[in-house]
Amino acid sequence: MSRPSSVLRALRSPILARCPSVAVARTYTPSLIRPSTRTFTSSPVRSNAAPGAGSSADIRNRQAVGVFTWKTAAIFVLTGIGLTLYFRREKRLAELAKHEAANRAIGRPKVGGPFELVDHTGKTVTSEDFKGKYMLVYFGFTRCPDICPEELDKLSEVLEKLHGKYDPANPHPVVTPLFVTCDPARDTPAALSAYLPEFHPSIIGLTGTYDKIKAMCKAYRVYFSTPPVIKEGEDYLVDHSIFFYLMDPEGQFVDAFGKHYSVDEMAGKIREYVGEWDRLGRKRFRD
Repeated sequence: MSRPSSVLRALRSPILARCPSVAVARTYTPSLIRPSTRTFTSSPVRSNAAPGAGSSADIRNRQAVGVFTWKTAAIFVLTGIGLTLYFRREKRLAELAKHEAANRAIGRPKVGGPFELVDHTGKTVTSEDFKGKYMLVYFGFTRCPDICPEELDKLSEVLEKLHGKYDPANPHPVVTPLFVTCDPARDTPAALSAYLPEFHPSIIGLTGTYDKIKAMCKAYRVYFSTPPVIKEGEDYLVDHSIFFYLMDPEGQFVDAFGKHYSVDEMAGKIREYVGEWDRLGRKRFRD
């Protein structure tokens, strides 16, 4: 029996010599070869999620951008806009505060002051009656042939831009226009009452004695002159400064608008000043 075994070994050894891979293959054992766990099927993959749940989750996933959703992106943008507007406002307020501090240090032009006159209805009024709102003060006279009518036409257009349609219940929502005569001898309350509504119904006419008119003109740095000798019934002209004086609700001088200012420029400037007053937390109207 030993002989056939030796014969078999002799026969096998040449084969192994020619085919070393066979020998290598014999070194692996079944325990080292792991069967593949991957399976293939032709049927579609089925989800265990309830119907409709997966579709809404897919929609949310498609709407997501990285870690943000459209909702968070919108909140982020709105927050950025809000912060930008806030810091712009704070910067503007800081500039205004700086401007006011400079005005206090240097001083504003000394224009304006207390007065006591008679309005176009015959009522005695003082400067205190007009505090709480902006005043736009003009000096002229009713018999002025050209300059005063032109400037009052301009004033009428400015008021329309600022106030819109005239409302008798609230005739002065932004500014109170005052027309102060430089010719009190002829510009009586009745003359003012007949003259001013031709331009705008909200304009308040002021007159008084010569001395009181002269004192107010001096306070507002207004030049005016009448002929030294006037005969009774004689017609004459009055030379005077041509400015609109803007006064704030506390009666302080703000700005002066000369003849070269257009309607849009005046209205724009007044809106700017009123807006600055409001942004600083002060009120146009008295409590």
